[in-house]
Order: sequence, then structure tokens, then C-alpha cells
Amino acid sequence: MQRQLGPRIYRGALVSIDSSDPRPTIIAFQYNPATLRRTIQPKVVGGEPQDRTLAVRFVGAPIETITIDIELDAIDQLEKNDPTAVENGIYPQLAALELLAYPASNDIIIRQQLLARGTIEVAPLTAPRLIFVWGKHKALPVSLTGYTVTEDEFDGRLNPIRATVSLNMRVLNYSDLDSSNRDYHQFLAYQQFLEAEAKLYKKLQIGYDIKTEVS
Repeated sequence: MQRQLGPRIYRGALVSIDSSDPRPTIIAFQYNPATLRRTIQPKVVGGEPQDRTLAVRFVGAPIETITIDIELDAIDQLEKNDPTAVENGIYPQLAALELLAYPASNDIIIRQQLLARGTIEVAPLTAPRLIFVWGKHKALPVSLTGYTVTEDEFDGRLNPIRATVSLNMRVLNYSDLDSSNRDYHQFLAYQQFLEAEAKLYKKLQIGYDIKTEVS
């Protein structure tokens, strides 16, 4: 048996889980993004200027947004004469990513049929669960808030064969969801992982002589 040499490489991915389909759609990144930008905005009250009546208090989990640029190309597949790449370029990968922003066409057709039959109220369509997977420990429930694609190169049929997709996502946390929702617990497990990591850092501080005047 051949042993794997070097560190194991994890591929980032987006996992779409539809309640009507037991098989999740896994969109693994062709190349892991070189940069991942995260913005965290705490949700607190109190402590504002000229307000001395309240201490700073948490009102929920912070609002976190994630921005990544995903690189796609069909160069290797074209060199191997892959029939899908030859016929479609990177359209299949782009379509899988882009459809994360769409309701399913079958649901649209059914909704229109209900309206045509005189149904007074039709409930909004429920989006599939979307999980952003980044490494061994990070699997965050997210909603897609922005999608920008730059197609850089094309084949003779004008199929894109190289592109950059910029994805903007908002992390869904327990302040956004009911406790009966699976993603409520998905995010809570992630926070517990952060707390465990922070305890490791606190252990590293033992032995450091840092004098403070905090009372």
C-alpha cells in the first residue's frame, strides 16, 4: 500500500442540501482561494457616548460575512481532451455555483400553477441549506448575498474556459434561526470549537508576566 507523502490537503466547498433530495450537491473548489476575507460585526447595546446607564451587553451572535474569489479553468481538462470541457468549457461549474442564487424551476412552475388555479396565498419558496466548508473544523451555515463572475478566456465556441467567481456570504447563526433548525446547532458547534481553541491560547499565556491595573 502506497503511503501518502506530505500534509493532507483539504479542498474548500459549498454544500447545498435540499429537503426534497436526499443527495446533497457538493461544489468543491477547483483551487482553494488564496484569500478569504471575514468581517465580524458584534451585536451589542450600551456603552454609547453620553450613555452611562448601561454596561455593554450582548444581544446576539455577531454578524459575520465571508468573501472569497474562486478560480475556475478548463485548461487541464482540455489538454486531456475531456469531452465535457471540450463541449461546454467551464459552464457546468459556473452553472452549479450560479444556481445557488435561484429557486428550482420546478418549484416556480408548481407555484405558477397554484396561482392560476386561484390559490389566494402561496408561501415563499424555501431555499436549500447552504454550508460553507473550509478545512477540517469549519462548516458554517451561510446564505449567498452576492455573486460576481469575471469570464477571462473563451474557446472557439465562446464557452468560458477561465473565470473568477466572487462570492459574498452571510453566516447564519443562532440569533437568526429557531432552535428547531439544524443550522442553529451547526453554528453553535462552530462557536464551541472557537471556545476550545481560545482555551489552548490561554494555556500558552501561562508563564508570561503581564502587569495590568484592571480591577
